[in-house]
Amino acid sequence: MNPLILVVDDEPDVEVRFRQQFRRDLRAGRFTMEFAQSAPTALQRINDAGDRSLILILSDINMPGMSGLELLPKARAARPDVPIIMITAYGDAETKRKTLEGGAEALLTKPIDFVTLRNEIDIRVEPAA
Repeated sequence: MNPLILVVDDEPDVEVRFRQQFRRDLRAGRFTMEFAQSAPTALQRINDAGDRSLILILSDINMPGMSGLELLPKARAARPDVPIIMITAYGDAETKRKTLEGGAEALLTKPIDFVTLRNEIDIRVEPAA
């Protein structure tokens, strides 16, 4: 079973960008990616993942309805074994503090540095393979 990465972002073009950046990995079956455009949908996908090897959750912070910061403790409670990396356009010190105190592994700023993100994914894919 391929390791699963869940990407949560309300921007519709995020899925296209991620699929382009990781197309070789996805085609090779190194891992799979699922996408949720809201925090409630993400929680449903986390619960639906069940025994699948969910290895990483990437979540935007600023989303309508439930924010990524509100999603963070709920996702941690549902899957305490899965690391969560938050993504934001506003990488100020206060936001970073809140995400790390909330249990996130890291905070990436937009535009996303896909080299850094690939390193974060590689760290988690290798042990899961």
